Amino acid sequence: MLLLPLSVLLLLTQPWRPLGAEMTFYSQKILPNACTLVMCSHPENGLPGRDGQDGKEGPRGEKGDPGSPGPAGRAGMPGPAGPTGPKGDNGSAGEPGPKGDTGPPGPTGMPGPAGREGPSGRQGSMGPPGTPGPKGEPGPKGGLGTPGMQGSPGPTGLKGERGAPGEPGGPGPAGAAGPAGAIGPQGPSGARGPPGLKGDRGTPGERGAKGESGLAEVNALKKQVTILEGHLRRFQNAFSQYKNVVLFPDGQAVGEKIFKTAGAVKSYSDAQQLCTEAKGQLASPRSAAENKAVTQLVRAHEKNAYLSMNDISTEGRFTYPTGEILVYSNWATGEPNNSDDGQPENCAEISPEGQWNDIPCSEQLLVICEF
Repeated sequence: MLLLPLSVLLLLTQPWRPLGAEMTFYSQKILPNACTLVMCSHPENGLPGRDGQDGKEGPRGEKGDPGSPGPAGRAGMPGPAGPTGPKGDNGSAGEPGPKGDTGPPGPTGMPGPAGREGPSGRQGSMGPPGTPGPKGEPGPKGGLGTPGMQGSPGPTGLKGERGAPGEPGGPGPAGAAGPAGAIGPQGPSGARGPPGLKGDRGTPGERGAKGESGLAEVNALKKQVTILEGHLRRFQNAFSQYKNVVLFPDGQAVGEKIFKTAGAVKSYSDAQQLCTEAKGQLASPRSAAENKAVTQLVRAHEKNAYLSMNDISTEGRFTYPTGEILVYSNWATGEPNNSDDGQPENCAEISPEGQWNDIPCSEQLLVICEF
């Protein structure tokens, strides 16, 4: 493209040549790189130009209009691959594919560490007694225990049978008779003659057998007492241990009476049935100490509990389930008043303060049994 402006500039710098002699032949050549090269040459049989010195470089002409595009060249060889561009943004997530087949089970893993021990749950209600198990094998013979206290003397043995009486001795020989006197007139009675000689002593009878001594029986009784005392000590220890288990954690003992709850909440009739099935009855405090023990269970569960007393038979006269009159009571001020919107209050409850109140028997309250 630069040759065309140069040719025009050359013509302008040589004004002595005729116009006809300045005709220029333009030829086009297609280069392999698809660029059109325009070359200027003299026409055939033209006049040669005169030799002269190169003129000064003229002013640069204005940029010409772009020429018409040449014919399309052959496609060049593909250039080398450019450098890898930066990673594009992640495309949107595609639709999930179908679920694959279940793989074979993996090997059993190692057992994990033991978890922390959870809090102890509440003790459940006492279940029905189970069937007695088979008799166990006799245990090994225990060691010799410490000698027990000396037992009291046993009863006196039976008196032996009396021996058979001995045979009576034979009669002694008779004394010699004096001579007979002549029979005369009956005179006064003569003096009594001297007694005859004493007869020989008879042989003694056999002595009866001696009765058996009661010493063996005494020793046997002492041995039995020692064994029974050992059994008694074991029973006492077992009972003490069993009592502690029964009372923990929701039990109270006062004297020979035990109060126990499983945390159940029921109506009066259901509460009575639950305690009866457990071979007990609803709590019936008969003293301030027993009332305090029941109050402690009520406070622990934060729920009022039923008492066994009611006035179902006679309104206003509360008695124990057996019909006995109350020997102790701790009614709150103004109670019992039998007022609950017209619904009769024939049962009794105990509050966390230990005071009693009459309520309807349909209320759902804590069940505390006594044994």
